[in-house]
Formats: sequence, structure tokens, C-alpha cells
Amino acid sequence: MATFLYRIGRLAFRRRRLVTLIWAALLAGVGVAAATAPGPAGNSFSIPGTEAQRAFDVLEERFPGTAADGATARVVFRAPDGEKITDPENKAAVLDVVGELADGGQVAGAPDPFRAKAVSKDGTTAYSQVSYEVNSFELTETSREELQAAAENGRELGLTVETGGDALQAVPETGSGEIIGVVVSAIVLAITFGSLIAAGMPLITALIGVGVGVGTITALGSVLDLSSTTSILATMIGLAVGIDYALFIVSRYRAELVDGRDPADAAGRAVGTAGSAVVFAGLTVVIALAGLSVVNIPLLTKMGLAAAGTVVVAVLVALTLIPAVLGFAGDRALGRRARKVRKAGTSAAEAGSGTPEGSAKPAAGAPAKPNMGTRWARFVLRRPAVVLLVGVAGLGALAVPATELSLGLPDDGSQPTSTTQRKAYDMLSEGFGPGFNGPLVIVVDADGSDDPKAAVERVTDRVSGLDGIATVTPAQFNKAGDTAMFSVVPASEPTGAETEELVADIRAESGDLRADTGARTLVTGTTAMNIDVSQKLNDALLPYLALVVGLAFLLLTVVFRSLLVPLKAALGFLLSVVAALGAVVAVFQWGWLGGLFGVEETGPIMSMMPIFMVGVVFGLAMDYEVFLVTRMREAHVHGESPHEAVVTGFRHGARVVTAAAVIMISVFAGFIGSSDSMIKMIGFGLAVAVLFDAFIVRMAIVPAVLGLLGKAAWWLPRPLDRLLPNVDVDGDGLQRELDLHESAASGPAGEAGDSGDANAGGVTNAGGDTNADGDANADGDGAGRRAGQASGAGRAG
Repeated sequence: MATFLYRIGRLAFRRRRLVTLIWAALLAGVGVAAATAPGPAGNSFSIPGTEAQRAFDVLEERFPGTAADGATARVVFRAPDGEKITDPENKAAVLDVVGELADGGQVAGAPDPFRAKAVSKDGTTAYSQVSYEVNSFELTETSREELQAAAENGRELGLTVETGGDALQAVPETGSGEIIGVVVSAIVLAITFGSLIAAGMPLITALIGVGVGVGTITALGSVLDLSSTTSILATMIGLAVGIDYALFIVSRYRAELVDGRDPADAAGRAVGTAGSAVVFAGLTVVIALAGLSVVNIPLLTKMGLAAAGTVVVAVLVALTLIPAVLGFAGDRALGRRARKVRKAGTSAAEAGSGTPEGSAKPAAGAPAKPNMGTRWARFVLRRPAVVLLVGVAGLGALAVPATELSLGLPDDGSQPTSTTQRKAYDMLSEGFGPGFNGPLVIVVDADGSDDPKAAVERVTDRVSGLDGIATVTPAQFNKAGDTAMFSVVPASEPTGAETEELVADIRAESGDLRADTGARTLVTGTTAMNIDVSQKLNDALLPYLALVVGLAFLLLTVVFRSLLVPLKAALGFLLSVVAALGAVVAVFQWGWLGGLFGVEETGPIMSMMPIFMVGVVFGLAMDYEVFLVTRMREAHVHGESPHEAVVTGFRHGARVVTAAAVIMISVFAGFIGSSDSMIKMIGFGLAVAVLFDAFIVRMAIVPAVLGLLGKAAWWLPRPLDRLLPNVDVDGDGLQRELDLHESAASGPAGEAGDSGDANAGGVTNAGGDTNADGDANADGDGAGRRAGQASGAGRAG
């Protein structure tokens, strides 16, 4: 693979104008397609294989005019203090507003609350359930404005009028936080590289990749029914990985320049070595995201596949557009001091392995000053058991809140108390009881019954006799008379355990009722769907984990040629993701530091959050594992002891991995400012997960475990070693090929002149160093010097 990618890098470098033109044309074409494409047909939410979905399907088939998935708005009226809503003046005001609502665009119906008996027992509150012909995302802005104008007219007539329901749901806004995340990324890149040109490359290319990926999603939104949330999440993930992947390749290119390579060769080597890690890191992310389809929830599947597609684009940009842009930059990708050293013809050894870029190497015999990564690795290796214990205990403490995780789908009760949706929710709870905001819809399919009406009466009587019910409405039949539906208002709140037990009790009765009457009884509604989603996600979590972790374990076994290193990677990921879930529960469910993160109202965690975090965080966590541990393996293959290999990996990789993690955290944290609670929660969860995984797991627990395992960390049974394919992720094949070319080019005279150094260098090259070539033969430090080239982090930084 490294040889193939080396050729791609050199080709893109030489044909930089053509490659750049292709990407620019692709971006322009996708942009035009996205701008002219119609909007999504609708952000429909379905959960195949569940009873709630089957009931919805029956309603759509048997009650075709009800628009089972249509938007709804509950307009709640309250009389002034000391008055009744049924007083003539107040009643006239309500009817005036209801009439205005019924005349609105896209409205299917707006019932009279007095005829529908939608008045509270104390007579102070009434509501009208406005139904629409289309779902909430197909509602026009005009329809929403008419709804809000009608409510405002009711207020002018002296009533308290608030509106809830999904009709007010709008496309989420991310605010300025996303821009702040990009700005922070730019600052980190500038500090890391010390060059504005080098810092700008990852940002510009990542934005191009995101533009192509998200533009494609937007262009296909109508055809594939992709939601606006899908685009936002693809932007979030695509921007983060796009910057990181470009960062690693640019860093490697700068290191190759410092070591004396010509720019074209440096670009080829950077793509051949760091690009191999990018490919495998991207592949783990794609596996994790695409694996979300096993849950069989279309919304989650589309989100995962769209984000995976954006990651694929980010990998292609890193492998092709980055070397092309480097071709335009040339030596200017280096800082001024490094360019001066290069122009003066100073050797790579004088540029310093592991020293700041462009600084001179200490005089012969003087030890180089260890950088922060080296000092940290040595500290961990002196006390591996203590560091491991502290890291695991710390993440375990952070994970404690996850034991009280409560799942649910967001509703108006989770809105801030200042919103009209929350006010309407509270007014209904006060006037009609806590369960009124989560009614259950009972669908009776009596098509197979001899007497449908008698069957429906039997079902109604049986359900009415169950505990935990506040109200049961009269059944309504369809035109054919073979299907009926009625509502059950629980006595408990929608997210309460009592409500979940009531749903289970009703479903438990359906078997006996079908045997007695021949009618099929189904429970649906928002509350029942919430329960079904949570159950479906819980059932899918373990199979999903097994699939994703199993495939990634096999992939990492091929990359690292070890069994314990992939196992350690998977266990470390589980620690970080559970700790991140604990932080999400503490902030969004318990309200800890809620004001700091803009959480105005606490509530259950979104049902899809755990499995979504597992997928995304696993893929991203493996990024750092691949980039950091691959360097350690290279050093170990070159003959270094296990402890020395860990130090070498941190010497050259810690700075770039740290910068990459900070960039990814800042990008994800930028979405915490979103107006959508789901986006806000996902942004926070991913940001803290990367924080925990990069700085606690990969920077502390990983070196501690490797230090304790010693040589056993790199053990692989010989039969398995022979069976596994050699993907050349560490560049052995590439190095041998380059050595052969250089030997052929130098000829017999050249070989005789350099025989001593060439032999010494050849021993190290046989060990599989990813960067060593003929240039390194002039360097007396042998393996240590060439090992320093593998990461590119220390010198490029």
C-alpha cells in the first residue's frame, strides 16, 4: 500500500494544477447541484419492526385522510385569573382563533375545543389540536407564521395562548460556535507549524472536502429523504477528520523536507507513510459509522452512511489534494528558520531529530534536549502501574453518572421554560394531568373479526380496567368500519416508569383479546414510539458493538501485527465512551454545569445518543491509536526495546496527536451552540469523548499498558503472522523499492564509495523503517535517526 500511495503522492505533486482543477470543478458542480436541488421530501422518522410503527402503518392504510405522520400543533387557551374559558366573551375569543387556524394553509383540521370536550375540569383551560396535511419539515414558513399570528390574536383578545407540537419545529441552527471551532483550529495549526501557509493547508482542504461531502448530501436530500440533521452531523465529523488527516500528511512532508528530500520525493514519502495511517484510520471510522445501519432505524442509518461518505471524501482529499497543494507551496510549508537551514545546504542531522523545527542539532556528544512528549513518556514508564490505576479510576469516576442514564426522545417538556412550546406543555399538564402530553393511541384492527364493533368495545373495556389510566376517549371507526382508534391518557408523565409499565400491560392483553375477538390491538403514539425506540436501540447495542469492534480488531491486528495492542485499543475506547456518557448524563440529565453549556432544561438523554456515540467515538479513537502506536511499532521493528519504542513514539507523535485532538475537540465543541438539543448534546458528547480518549487513554493508559506488557505487547502467533496479509502500513516495501532505485542510479562507483554507510543503513532499512533511504546513510545515527523520520511530528512541529 505504501508504494502505491507514494506514487499517488508524487503524481498529485507533479500534476498539481490538474488535480486542483479537478477538485475545484467537483466542488463547483456539487455546489450547483445542491443549490438547485429541491429540499428533502420530509424528515420522516420510522422504526421498522416495532409495534408502534406497525400501528402507524395501519392508520395510514385504513385512515388515509388523517395524515398519521402529519405535523400537529396544540394551541392552548387559558382564561384570565378568576374567569372561566367557557365564559361567553372568552369562548368567543377561542372560537375566533380556532376559525383563523382552520383557514390556514396546509391545515387538515382545527377542532372546536368545546365540541371536542377539550376543556379542563376546572374550566380554565382548553386546547385545539391542529393537524396538518404534511409533516413538520414540509410546513412552509407561511404556515408557521399563520399559526403564530393566530395565537397572538388570541392574546390581544385577553387570553393566555401558547402553542406546542412539532409544527413549530424548524431547521436547527448551529450559531457562531461552528465558526469559533474553525478559528481555534487555525490558531492551533499556526502554533504547531509556525507557518501560516502550512497552517492554512489543512483548513482549506478540509473545507473543500466538507463542501463536496455536504453538498452531495444536500443535492441528494430530496431523492434519499435526508434530514437537515444529517448534513450538520456530516459537517461536524467531516471537518474534524479532514483537518486531522491533512495535519498528519503536512507534518510528514515538512519532516521529509527537513531531512533533505526534494519536494516531490517528500510529498510521495509523506503520502506513502502517513497516508497509509490515514487510510486505515479513515477505514475504522467508516466501519463504525456504516455499521449503524445494523440498528435498522432509517434515520440513524442515513446519518451514519452520510457521515461515512464525508469521511471517505476527507481521506481522498488528504491523499490527492494535499500533495497537490504542497506542490504549490514547496519549501514555504516550512518555517523561516527551517527554510534557511535547507537553503544553506545543512544536513538533516543538523536540522535535528526530535528538536524544534529549524533549530541546530547540538554539538557532537551533547545530548539533545528531550521534548515534552519524551519527558511525559519516560514519566509514565517509570510509574506505569500508578498511571494506569489513576487513569482507569478517573474515567471510572466520570462514568458513574451513566449508571442512571435515562433515555427518551426530545419533546416540548425538554424545551427551555421561556419558549411557547414549554409553556403550552406545562399548561396542559396543570389543566389535564401529567400524562396528557403523552397520550397513547390504541389501534384496533378488526378486519378479521366477525363483529368489529363488539370487538372494539371489548378492547376498550379491557384497557379501561387497567391501572394507571386517567382517561380513555371514545373509539373512532374508519369509513370501512373494520378499524378503530382511541386514545388513552396515562396518569403519569410520558417519561415515567409507570407509563412504560402501562404500555407493557396493554400489549400483554393483546394476545388474549385477539383470541377472544379476532381483532389485533396495537399501541402507538409518541410515548409508545419512544419506548420502542429505546428498546430497539438497547437490543441492537451489543450486536453493533460486536460487529464494529470485531471488524476493527481484525483491521488493527493486520496493521499492528499484534493481538494485545488491538485488544488494549478496544478496552480503552470502552472506558472513554462510558466516561463521556457519564459526562453527558451529568450535564444534560442532572444539570451540572448546565448554564456553562447552554442547557436551559434537563431531561432524558436522546435515545440514539449511546449507540451513536459508540459508533463515532470508536472510529475517531482508533485514529489516534493508529497514528501513535504505528510509530511505536516501527521503532520496535527497528530494534528498539519496548520501552524505547514507546518513548520514540511519543517523541515524534505526541505533539501532532495533541494538536489533532485539540482541533477535533474545538470543532465538536463549536456545535454546542446549536439551537437543536440533539445537535448540542452530540457536540458535547463527542468533544468530551475525544478529550478523554486522546489525553487520558491514548496519552496515559496506552503507554502505561505497553510498558507493563513489554515484548508481549507485540506478540503474534507465527501461524497467524503467516496468514495475515502484509499491507505495508509501515512502508517496508516502499523503502526497499526506493533503495533499489537509488542503488541502480548510483552505479558501481557510487556503491563502492558509500559501501560502509550503505551496509549500515541497509540493516536498518531491512527492519522496515518507513522513511529511511539513501539520505539516511550519510547520517551516523543509523536507526535512531531514521526512526525519527517516521512520525514527522517532533521536527515538523
